[in-house]
Amino acid sequence: MNRLSSRPLRWSGVLVFWMLQVLGSAAVAQTQPPGSMAQRVAVCIACHGREGSASGAGYFPRLAGKPSGYLYNQLLSFRDGRRSNSDMSYLLRNLSDAYLREMADYFAALDLPYPAGVRTSDASLETLERGRQLVLDGDRQRGIPACVGCHASSLTGVQPDVPPLVGLPRLYLASQLGAWITRDRHAMAPDCMARIGRNLTTADVNAVASWLALQPMPADPKPLPSLPRKMPLDCGGPT
Repeated sequence: MNRLSSRPLRWSGVLVFWMLQVLGSAAVAQTQPPGSMAQRVAVCIACHGREGSASGAGYFPRLAGKPSGYLYNQLLSFRDGRRSNSDMSYLLRNLSDAYLREMADYFAALDLPYPAGVRTSDASLETLERGRQLVLDGDRQRGIPACVGCHASSLTGVQPDVPPLVGLPRLYLASQLGAWITRDRHAMAPDCMARIGRNLTTADVNAVASWLALQPMPADPKPLPSLPRKMPLDCGGPT
């Protein structure tokens, strides 16, 4: 089979996979009480996994158990254009603030186990060590604070609006860090992540994402109620 003749088969496989995901969402929706939030957000399963608990493989992030304030502000950002994703913007464009808050509270309240499995990486030891240093210590000379300064020493995030950095796919981590560099992602002023992003290189992004994606989930994966000390940068709003 030549290259051109095999292309329709590959695309048909992608289409079948997508249809199965959507059909799975519909099947889950039918098992929920009519009109419940679980039924109304069942379409999210097609990308984010069953009940918002996506695995560590692939691209789409987990929603279950993240801080409600963070989820709410990301929904607002997709709706209002601070984050760019055509599918998310289309789904959310006509939803009110109150409805988005209800969605965020629903996913934040889900207490689901993280998937087990061995994490692997093709990153070099040098790259992984550089990622570890940036996450745990930062780079003061280049104006890069340690990730743990805001996202907690456990890297599980902080209530009400600082997201976790563990339990996420490498591709998602890299794309979001890259979006701060390219200014495709924004937060309310003062935009602390945009300020950090201007000091990062693509090698830094790859290192941080590669190291974070290898980290096991702590025994208690829930976001911390607060940080033990002040954040290293002033942030105008959730990132």
